[in-house]
Amino acid sequence: MEVRTTRFGTIELAEDRVISFARGILGFPELTEYCLLQPGDDACFFWLQSVEDPNLAFVVTDPTFFEKDYSVPIRQEQMESLNMDRLEDAQVFVIVNKIDDQLTGNLQGPLVINTVNKRAEQMVLAEKRWTTRHHLMRVASNAQQTASA
Repeated sequence: MEVRTTRFGTIELAEDRVISFARGILGFPELTEYCLLQPGDDACFFWLQSVEDPNLAFVVTDPTFFEKDYSVPIRQEQMESLNMDRLEDAQVFVIVNKIDDQLTGNLQGPLVINTVNKRAEQMVLAEKRWTTRHHLMRVASNAQQTASA
């Protein structure tokens, strides 16, 4: 299938690569189909591109790249809604935002994807240890990048 994007043009995508969020992502309940785009083999950031809206894409990452002890408690009813038989079939991502020179991750609202059937859900964690703007890393500003070049 062809997926139109504003960032990458039109890309060819196998049907079985479409990730379905039955209830959408917070703020975008009407958009339920996405694909994960990997910019390189060793990338730690990915694009979660809407299949339905070429303008909508989120930068996402595996939070354990930055927080080794991060985990998402998945309840039985959530496993059932994802049609997931084993916890090992879950892949967790968080949405990344850039605020000034900081990259933050929404560790309180992780995206859980069943890697077997591509069903997904954004969960909201009750635990207050994690925030919606958890510091992941500092990035160089444009002036710093130019000065070092």
